[in-house]
Amino acid sequence: MKRIVAVALATGILTASCSGMGSQHVLPGARAPQQGVRAAQDAIVAPAGWSATATRGATIAGGADKGALAPSTPMTVRVGLNLRNEDQLASLIAARQRISPGQFAAQFGPAPSDVQSVVSYLRGQGFTNIVTDPQLVSADGTAAQVAKAFNTSLESFSLNGASVYVNTKPALVPASLGGVVSAVLGLSNAAKMSAQPNLSCLKGVVAPTGQCVPRFEAKDVQTFYDAGTTPTGSGTTVAVIATGDVSAVIADLRMAEGKQGLPQVPVNVVTVGMASSDTSAAAEWDLDTQSSTGMAQTVQALYIYATTSLTDSDIANAYSKWVTQNVAQLGNSSFGECEYQAWLDGSMKVDDNLFKQAAAQGQTMFASTGDTGSSCALAPTNGAPGSGPPMISFPAASPYVLGVGGTSAVANSPDSSYVGEAAWNAGGGGISQFENSTAWQQRAQPHSNGLAATNLRSLPDIAMTADAVAGAYRVYGSNVPGVGDCSAGCAIGGTSESSPLAMGAYARLMSAHGNALGFAAPPLYANYEQYLNATTTVNGPPPTQTLGGFHDIITGGNGAYTALPGFDYTTGCGTIDISVMNGEIGR
Repeated sequence: MKRIVAVALATGILTASCSGMGSQHVLPGARAPQQGVRAAQDAIVAPAGWSATATRGATIAGGADKGALAPSTPMTVRVGLNLRNEDQLASLIAARQRISPGQFAAQFGPAPSDVQSVVSYLRGQGFTNIVTDPQLVSADGTAAQVAKAFNTSLESFSLNGASVYVNTKPALVPASLGGVVSAVLGLSNAAKMSAQPNLSCLKGVVAPTGQCVPRFEAKDVQTFYDAGTTPTGSGTTVAVIATGDVSAVIADLRMAEGKQGLPQVPVNVVTVGMASSDTSAAAEWDLDTQSSTGMAQTVQALYIYATTSLTDSDIANAYSKWVTQNVAQLGNSSFGECEYQAWLDGSMKVDDNLFKQAAAQGQTMFASTGDTGSSCALAPTNGAPGSGPPMISFPAASPYVLGVGGTSAVANSPDSSYVGEAAWNAGGGGISQFENSTAWQQRAQPHSNGLAATNLRSLPDIAMTADAVAGAYRVYGSNVPGVGDCSAGCAIGGTSESSPLAMGAYARLMSAHGNALGFAAPPLYANYEQYLNATTTVNGPPPTQTLGGFHDIITGGNGAYTALPGFDYTTGCGTIDISVMNGEIGR
């Protein structure tokens, strides 16, 4: 473990997309974490009168230091608040109980007096536009106010022609707030999650060789994953976490629905934070909205939470809105970064708390596990396994998220019925260095030796098709940024495809069971555990095994790991057979 961390630090980490990679580099300003240590256990020594938060100091590898950030620079900070009674909360989630937001606030959320103490402190430090969510307090100020309020230093850097800043010292709070504040987000704009689907095969043209054929439209993925007579997702509301201007995404969804004879789903756009005109990730949001609702056939409603940017602070703000509104039972995040970055700036702690609330309320966030196999890429090497240090992606790494890996699919022609799947060579998977496992996953993980014996979180939980060459989804749009004219359909893959497909499949299961299934991980792992000793091999090629409601993927690999019978670090429990799972889940 120490050796792995050393490799990561020497290489320099910032972002690793779930489905496309960045190349900025942020390093910790202090020592590297030791073996098996979680963020909360890696103590920061605070001076007298101050308390540490989960936000650590950092520097930018390869960036030119331009000195202290100008004191007048405007900044928005988001102060995460600690939960109460976390052991009882974990037991409640594991027992598959569900509570209302009001019950959560009363039993586990920050006390109103604690929220007010943070508001009073920020106001006393000169911050304005203070907005409170149950777990997050946002406020506007200047760099000078931020540095003073959190006893930190803010440094400016030039990196690849862009001006960025980062806090070079940990964020502290007054000792009186030490048990209240979990982390302080917004102190750096150098780190961003990346969202870029796998575009190995773009145009929807059948090649004579049979390669790059985007065989999967809505009816095809429904057939391939055996939706059969399972009800549609009409009783379940889903959400996509997105950024920027998504007006064209809605128009593209309407085109896709028209082309495929699908009903128009009601769409609600929730602008989170400052509105942005950015459309650079529209291909991602097209894939998310079209494939999830296509797999579900229809949904009660689709919410798009359009936040300002892919910074950890803005993404946390979107998660807070999704959890607080509690109108969408399911959500999708087709983006990510190396888990080290989320640990470093404290967003891992903030987001984990938000995901715990979601799970307790019966909500599930699905997240892509990455497109670089068992590594965490440091450059735009989408689809190339082993292109970085061995680390998994966040937010998929959160124990209270359902992380979805990828497969290469083989289907019969022309009906797209199931033949088999293999682990996609670039599908993200592996073992976390910062997050612990949960009771439901511990029973599935191989414990005999290695890092898994320490009960660290592992990915993926499940998988779905992701290979842009063998199983891509056909996306429609008249002018998709970065892709072009997709009026005839463009084949797009990656775990950016597998995650929303999984959300669409679970939407059908939720609707079939009156939305009583709740947070997806416990019932899915329970199904896996119940049928573990009743597998049946299905001839492919590639061969698979039936394991309860799963296709257990037993061939292929993603770099360091190989697909094997049972749970593994390439496809987790396997892919979902919707009809079989519908008959078994919830028992």
